[in-house]
Amino acid sequence: MPDSDREIDFDGLQRRMDGALAALRQEFASLRTGRASAGMLEPIHVDAYGQMTPVNQLGTINVPEPRMVTINVWDRAMVSKVEKAIRDSGLGINPITDGPIIRLPIPELNEERRRELTRVAAQYAEHARVAVRNVRRDGMDQLKRAKTHGMSEDDAKMWADEVQDLTDKAIGTVDKMLETKQHEIMQV
Repeated sequence: MPDSDREIDFDGLQRRMDGALAALRQEFASLRTGRASAGMLEPIHVDAYGQMTPVNQLGTINVPEPRMVTINVWDRAMVSKVEKAIRDSGLGINPITDGPIIRLPIPELNEERRRELTRVAAQYAEHARVAVRNVRRDGMDQLKRAKTHGMSEDDAKMWADEVQDLTDKAIGTVDKMLETKQHEIMQV
């Protein structure tokens, strides 16, 4: 019987949980907190040259002030398309065009919008927790298969504890990230 049937891919589980945390970081970066951030434009794609292209591949994004983002669009023909994509994105930002430069003044968030954003952040965090738990389930399934191929009870218990520790750490990280993001959103 090959050894690979009696072991689990712990590194693969770690990599997948880290991927869930990275995806959460990216989703949190796209949430507008009242402060300017280049990351808030990451989810926006523009129909450019026949394909959907991220805004950051069509121009240089800068944050010259705490409440202003600028995009220097490289191709003047794309300026109106980038502006339209930003308007349609749901970020609640009204772009101002000046030649190839698009200015995005970040308005102050009202209390209702802040509460809504904290709920969205909580949903993102819950999706990340579900992803982590799915990875845990896959790890436990690997353990069951390994036990049927001759893994000892002691080894199975040790691996189950390792998978659970990995899961607990990832869920703890998600909770800390959520708390930080919600605090950032609610700051006046």
